[in-house]
Amino acid sequence: MTEKMTEYTLDIPQADLDDLADRLERVRFTDEIPGADYGVGLDRLRRLVGRWRDGFDWRAVERRLNAYPQFTTEIDGQNIHFLHVRSPEPDALPLILTHGWPGSILEYERIIAPLTDPSSHGADPAQAFHVVIPSLPGFGPSGPTTEPGWGTARTARAWAELMARLGYERYGAAGNDAGSMIAPEIGRHDPERVAGVHVTQLFSFPSGDPAEMADLTEEEQAALGVLGWFWENKGAFNTLHSQQPQTLAHALADSPAGLLGWHLQLLDEDLDDEFVLANTALYWLTRTAGSAIRFYAENARAGHEQTGPTTVPTGLCAAASGDFQSIRRFAERDHSAITSWNVHAGVTGHYAAHTHTATVAEDLRAFYAKLR
Repeated sequence: MTEKMTEYTLDIPQADLDDLADRLERVRFTDEIPGADYGVGLDRLRRLVGRWRDGFDWRAVERRLNAYPQFTTEIDGQNIHFLHVRSPEPDALPLILTHGWPGSILEYERIIAPLTDPSSHGADPAQAFHVVIPSLPGFGPSGPTTEPGWGTARTARAWAELMARLGYERYGAAGNDAGSMIAPEIGRHDPERVAGVHVTQLFSFPSGDPAEMADLTEEEQAALGVLGWFWENKGAFNTLHSQQPQTLAHALADSPAGLLGWHLQLLDEDLDDEFVLANTALYWLTRTAGSAIRFYAENARAGHEQTGPTTVPTGLCAAASGDFQSIRRFAERDHSAITSWNVHAGVTGHYAAHTHTATVAEDLRAFYAKLR
């Protein structure tokens, strides 16, 4: 292990962009039965492939990301890429933000400025953050993983090590999707230094005890209904990633249109095209489409490593619809110090930091205001 940190600039070779353009010119689309719902529709995929081919500027994405300080370092044998944006406020609280699949560091691009420089966004400068946004092992500029084991627990330990290397003795952890699993695990691993954990989902499920289900409220029953619908209609990706990620990886690594189609099942239809294409292009151009989905298999094979509920202060900032519906009674079994539980009526979808940036930023400030 080395503690060396190297400055990083995202600069995809032009030959790779030319190869992508050639593949997008020669897409062989599948057939479709009109009016039938068998998954991601052909019309949406055709439109986005056309936009990717003719109206998307990857170099503009690079310029945006390269405007932020970026670094790589090796932790536990794995290359780790991260953005490290320090606030102009000297007493800012360090905060590590973790994305999931099929998102990326781009999930948090819009929220960097409101968090690091709140006074420029009409908020109290005393609530500023120094922001660290790593690319998950096996995702994007972190590059493919080179050995098994990079699931939630190992990533959480690596993030604690990253914050220590950056000299942060006390910090917050936040996340979405896989990040909502990793952030609590950071608190479990490093409770003396983690001030609090803030997530957009708390993935707590019924334990199987019939008594848990005896007095569910209508709201809780509806939340379970959402979960049941999702699992029956869209859960196949989770099973496939957990069991056969390498089998799928051959197709995703060879076809940008195929990769886009696979991503679209979890990229909400109301997301802007730029966000959808930038995230997918980041996987394609860093050749991590296959390694990223191994994260699911690593978690499935690791089993449950938890040794009781988390103990650090925990806050939920949830979307009211269009996303996983957390159920507090189950969450309190897994997290013993839930101090904030906000379900925002105006927030929808899975990528709230991107689509409802001001709401998430304010929720983060309010949660950590009590913990500074």
